[in-house]
Amino acid sequence: MRAAIRSGKRASLSLFHSGTRFPREFYGDRRGGDDGSSSDSFGTSDLRGDHKSTLIGPTPKDVEEDEERGDLSDDDFVPRWKRAEETRSKADQVFEVLLQEGPGFSARSELEKMHLQISADLVREVLFRILKFIDASNKPRCAKLGLKFFMWAGDQKDYKHTSNAYNLTLKIFAKCDEIKAMWRLLDEMTQSGLPTTALTFNILISTCAEAGMARKLVERFMKSKTFNYRPFKHSFNAILHSLITVDQYRLIEWVYQKMLVDGHSPDILTYNVLMCAKYRLGKLDQFHRLLDEMSKNGFAPDLHTYNILLHVLGKGDKPLAALKLLNYMNDANCTPSVLHFTTLIDGLSRAGNLDACQFFFDEMLKRGCEPDVVCYTVMISGYVVAGELEKAQTMFDEMTNRGQLPNVFTYNSMIRGLCLAGKYDKACCMLKEVENKGCTPTSSVYRAVIAKLRSAGKDSEADEIITRMEERGFHPQLASRFRAYRRC
Repeated sequence: MRAAIRSGKRASLSLFHSGTRFPREFYGDRRGGDDGSSSDSFGTSDLRGDHKSTLIGPTPKDVEEDEERGDLSDDDFVPRWKRAEETRSKADQVFEVLLQEGPGFSARSELEKMHLQISADLVREVLFRILKFIDASNKPRCAKLGLKFFMWAGDQKDYKHTSNAYNLTLKIFAKCDEIKAMWRLLDEMTQSGLPTTALTFNILISTCAEAGMARKLVERFMKSKTFNYRPFKHSFNAILHSLITVDQYRLIEWVYQKMLVDGHSPDILTYNVLMCAKYRLGKLDQFHRLLDEMSKNGFAPDLHTYNILLHVLGKGDKPLAALKLLNYMNDANCTPSVLHFTTLIDGLSRAGNLDACQFFFDEMLKRGCEPDVVCYTVMISGYVVAGELEKAQTMFDEMTNRGQLPNVFTYNSMIRGLCLAGKYDKACCMLKEVENKGCTPTSSVYRAVIAKLRSAGKDSEADEIITRMEERGFHPQLASRFRAYRRC
């Protein structure tokens, strides 16, 4: 298996830095091989979710939870669990009333009859239920319900909306593609004197980036005097962190220049974001210069920096340099975690070096690092893409035997592999198993299974899957297209 380590592209071993500078041998030569590709995402974003946030610092969810804790009030006489239970029960009642809104029924009037004591907790719970209720078929309705409840709650005595209530309503509008409503609510939020937060910006940028309004939003927040950018060092870091999650790499470069002009100096988070952006833009020379500059300015690599470097080495098929980096991390008292091994394995898998993937998987176990469901899924996906279904099945079985429960992405990979191998009955059984567990496979998996079944002449099996999709509400637009296609 050691041959797998030697088989990758060799990194340059000639350049070292003195003192505390970071050895260049661990991130390869300046040419970068395939590293400059911009067609791929860092690490395992398609498997874990918002993986780029994990690379560079606190996630939007961390910020949201921090804000929610700030909204909670202490009560010396009512146990916290009981108060939360009562709030959830009232929120369920309010949500049921809102769902009845329509001709001949006024939800506002019905809510007034309930004589509720409005609190930040109750408002948050109701808005959260509306947010979770949104799907492709009810976006306009949910946007209206969210706005009506928000306005009604804001009119109630002894209650005033918090930043968290505004952020949740912004999330509803974002999910419903109501961009104009988002901007109006943002104006109202600032006019009411409430601070906009890092989460506010993150919600807005996710939608505005798709609409081509990212720069306008960034300029507004840079000029804002009420931008509460906690837990970040300054507003520029909060903005940079959000921009990396929506792939706004060129805008990151522009914001960084504005940051320097404004007199702010970069910290380790800033450097991590910038290195991500430079790598994705294929600017490898600038990537290396940033790493040099970071060391000269006295910043040691943190866990996120190492994660970025491991991805670069994995994607560039440099397993020997990656092994040296992992050993260097141990020497620097920065023990590699399952995230670091997963990032490296994912990069090597995308580079097609599955032998190296298996080596580092075994190395991880040898070092006492337990693989999680994401790591197993990366290994399984790599084998499926390479057409090695037996190895994928072995890894799947090992995963379940070690007590790791497959997630929807694990099943997606296995179902695809079974279809590619022509094992349609097993694919259908596994698809049904996933559905019965309450998971929703991705639309691409349904498309693949149904297309393979039809090409194999198994129309009845394909129709059965479409019927289940319709009955359970899975990807309704896709199911209707399948039905229309079948009628043709």
